[in-house]
Amino acid sequence: MKIQTPGKLLFPFLTGCVMALHPFCATAQTPADLARRNACMACHGLVHKQVGPGFAQIAERYRGDGEAATRLAGKIRNGSVGTWGRVIMPRQTQVSQADAQALAQWILSQPTPR
Repeated sequence: MKIQTPGKLLFPFLTGCVMALHPFCATAQTPADLARRNACMACHGLVHKQVGPGFAQIAERYRGDGEAATRLAGKIRNGSVGTWGRVIMPRQTQVSQADAQALAQWILSQPTPR
């Protein structure tokens, strides 16, 4: 009967733990992935209005505004009322400040709608 030493048991155990946690680790996501993961697309289209304005419409409105990314990141996290009519943008507190900033930059990079 062969007895395994703790070192021989520890490596497979730790490898299994790392592999199990991999899906939960911070991985680089594109802003489009963030938009899908946070259900932004439930209300916003890429180009045209659904419930809220399309991302290209937002980009067009704020084009040339140097403070737009910061302002939009704030609207993503804190919500807004009256910017696009009577529809309320609910606050999205589950979105981190860094992710809100990345989303805002991505929204502002959308091409002009046709």
